[in-house]
Amino acid sequence: MTRTTRRPEYSGVTTTPCLYLTFELGVGEWKLGFTTEASATPRVRVMPARDCERLGREIADAKKGLGLPAAAPVRSGYEAGRDGFWLHRYLTSNGVENGVVDSSSIEVKRRQRRAKSDGLDIRKLLSMLLRYHAGERGVWSVVRVPTVEEEDRRQLHRELRTGKKEHTQVTNRMKGLLASQGIRLARETDVWAALERVRLWDGSPLPTAVRARLERECEHAQFLRTKILALERERRQTIAHGQGEALDKVRQLLRLRAIGANGAWVFVNEFFGWGKFQTGKQVGAAAGLTPTPYQSGAANREQGISKAGSRHIRGVAVEIAWAWVRHQPRSRLSRW
Repeated sequence: MTRTTRRPEYSGVTTTPCLYLTFELGVGEWKLGFTTEASATPRVRVMPARDCERLGREIADAKKGLGLPAAAPVRSGYEAGRDGFWLHRYLTSNGVENGVVDSSSIEVKRRQRRAKSDGLDIRKLLSMLLRYHAGERGVWSVVRVPTVEEEDRRQLHRELRTGKKEHTQVTNRMKGLLASQGIRLARETDVWAALERVRLWDGSPLPTAVRARLERECEHAQFLRTKILALERERRQTIAHGQGEALDKVRQLLRLRAIGANGAWVFVNEFFGWGKFQTGKQVGAAAGLTPTPYQSGAANREQGISKAGSRHIRGVAVEIAWAWVRHQPRSRLSRW
């Protein structure tokens, strides 16, 4: 009888020489780290940010300087952040095996005062990149990169969310200005129309500068309201007449009585329209809704949700959960 053994995806021993590359991406400059193996001294170079031609020359020079053939494969990685995914698409189009890493999954020392610099960071990333390709798949989490079309579909609801947040900030600012003068308006009051009749405690009109600022804030709030209505109208028209698999999923979710246009649109375009999930745990992890238990000796407590995933999907999920509690307070789930 023979025993079947499971072969790992990466054996840790590569017969083909390979160049490993990590990036420390800055606004004005990029720091590149090159190596071929864990015991080798890293080759660190600095170049202007977003200079693709220079990047190609640096990779070619690194291969030559480290004794690799020009056709040697390149494996790279960088942290997900402000630069997004365009660099990943550029690298993969040039034959580089790249991975975009979730920054929160990178291990760090727990000392209260630890040394940190771009040079140390890039050497740390290099060592973890080598471990990852040697088979230690849990060393960090690699982000699934959306296509250009999938990423583009996210812009509408994110702009809408930003517009609503900014409108709330402007409204609160106007309320604060009026409160500083001892005035409190009822909800749903048209502030612009109320400026003519509101009076201070002694019956005098609003000071000139305060009134001028309130008028400008009202103009800004009106502009934001118009923008929000235009975005909502565009979303309704897209749902009604648009074509595509993602929109079919949106319309399918809208059949549920508990899900509205905003929730269905965000769920699909942030998650189900491009993500590949096999289990419910993967969905919870991608949303940052997973528990974070802390157990050490006699201490055993729950620290709350991780908040490591998409804040957009998490916000909608929390809103729906609160709506469930509000409208179905006697259900078994609400009581739990």
